Amino acid sequence: MRSLFPGITLLCLLASPAHAQLRKVDDVSLAAANTLANAAMAACQAQGRHIVVSVLDRGGNVVAVQRADGVGPHNTDASRRKAYTALSTKSDTYALAVAARNNPDMSNLISVPELLLLGGGLPLMAQGQVVGAIGVAGGGGALQDRACAQAALSSLPELDLPLP
Repeated sequence: MRSLFPGITLLCLLASPAHAQLRKVDDVSLAAANTLANAAMAACQAQGRHIVVSVLDRGGNVVAVQRADGVGPHNTDASRRKAYTALSTKSDTYALAVAARNNPDMSNLISVPELLLLGGGLPLMAQGQVVGAIGVAGGGGALQDRACAQAALSSLPELDLPLP
């Protein structure tokens, strides 16, 4: 028996993928997250600062959290939210906070519930792609938190270092 519509059958075969392709993406591992957290803690402790550091994977999941003795409990959530803000905006949270203060079009970002526009959050980039984020809180201010997060980035050679 011969098909009345041979062209349609061929079109259907061409339209459906023969092999579905899964994306291969880099992500922050537990080992990498612990390396970053340890480096941030060490950088701050060397300055006499005690912090909380959170590291998220590319999906926004918490991979590692470390809290120094005596750091206020609100800093745990602040470090996670700083990391989340850096991840979701692909931005340094200090630069984002400055931009939001100086640009009326960006000022509405402070009303987005999970975003925290304070310095200390950095996206983790590898070959130009966001693979996670780090957030630091409790170090005595936005610039100090940011410096500790920046110091941690050099602990993983696979990460792109931010431009100065």
